Order: sequence, then C-alpha cells, then structure tokens
Amino acid sequence: MKTTNYILILLIALCCSMCNSSKKEETLSTEKISHPDNDKHPVLSAADSLKMVNHQIEVKGDVEFPLQLTVDSLKKMKVITIDDFKVVCQSGEVKKDNKVCKGVLLKDILKKAKIKQNGHKDRNFYIVARASDNYKATFSWAEIFNNPTGENTFILFEENGKSIKNGEMIAICKNDIKTGPRHVYWLKSIEVYKVK
Repeated sequence: MKTTNYILILLIALCCSMCNSSKKEETLSTEKISHPDNDKHPVLSAADSLKMVNHQIEVKGDVEFPLQLTVDSLKKMKVITIDDFKVVCQSGEVKKDNKVCKGVLLKDILKKAKIKQNGHKDRNFYIVARASDNYKATFSWAEIFNNPTGENTFILFEENGKSIKNGEMIAICKNDIKTGPRHVYWLKSIEVYKVK
C-alpha cells in the first residue's frame, strides 16, 4: 500500500512539473513572438546618418519619363504646406512633432513621370518609396489616384521652416493612423511596378 501511494505521489509530481515546464516554454515562445529583434532600429551617429542622405531621388520602373529629383526641382513643382504632422510609431509613441512642413504630392511626381498604363483600366501598379538603408514603404495605384491617401502622401524637403538636414527628402503619408511605418528617411528612389 505504501509503495502504491509513493508511486501515485511521484506520478502526480511528475505531471505537475511537466505542466509547469510547458507553461514556461509557452511563455518564452510568446515573448519571442511579441518582441522580435527586427522591431529594433539601429541607432546611427550623426556622421553615419549623413552618409545615408541622398541629394537626389530617382523615379524609375514602369514610367515613361524616369526622373532625377533634387530639392530645387521639387521647389519648382506645386509646393504644399502641411500643418501639425506627427510621426507616430507602431507602439503609438510620437517620435517627431512638426508644426509645419513643405513638400510635393507623390501623385504630382508620378503624373510627371507618367506611369506606363495600357488604357485607363490598367491600374494594377504599386509604388515603392525606398531609402538608402533599403527600408521600403509601399502604396497602391488606387491609394494614390483614387483615394484620399493621394492627397496626403508627400515628398517633404522642409520641416519647421528649415531644410531637412538628415534626410534631405522624406516620404510621408499624413492620413495613416500610425505614420511611422510609411515615414521614409534618406529617400533614394520612388519605384513603380506592375503587379504580375
């Protein structure tokens, strides 16, 4: 009888320890999923940041007129002033608060480059704003040309009355809830591709 009780107690203890270890593993795997390393952005020195700056951006891909744009060429286009633009990261934290910015609509740049469409029903394109560090933000043709997003997506060259020093030109989408993911510093190119 004592041996049977002893074995029964050992089995219960073993089951309890197995349950607890699987809960620990589950907690660890949940932590790994909810805090991936790729959410962390490397912190660059001012010198390294300046190395990423592009003084011209290339508009290329499925366009009839590829462009090389500088701040000066943007200033010759229809410049729009944007009031109270906040850069809000995925967590909801405000990373930057601009009282006033100046830039050009991405839509106007794409009209100038002229997307290679085969008729007015040919709308299956996507636009990539690419940075020097290969960070990318994407937009669809419909967002830019058939949606309020088109009136709220800009290439900025001025923030709070000053030229942008660390980014020279920045792509932003003002009507995103979280504006950070499509806030592209060190803008290098605007690329247009047909969906295949």
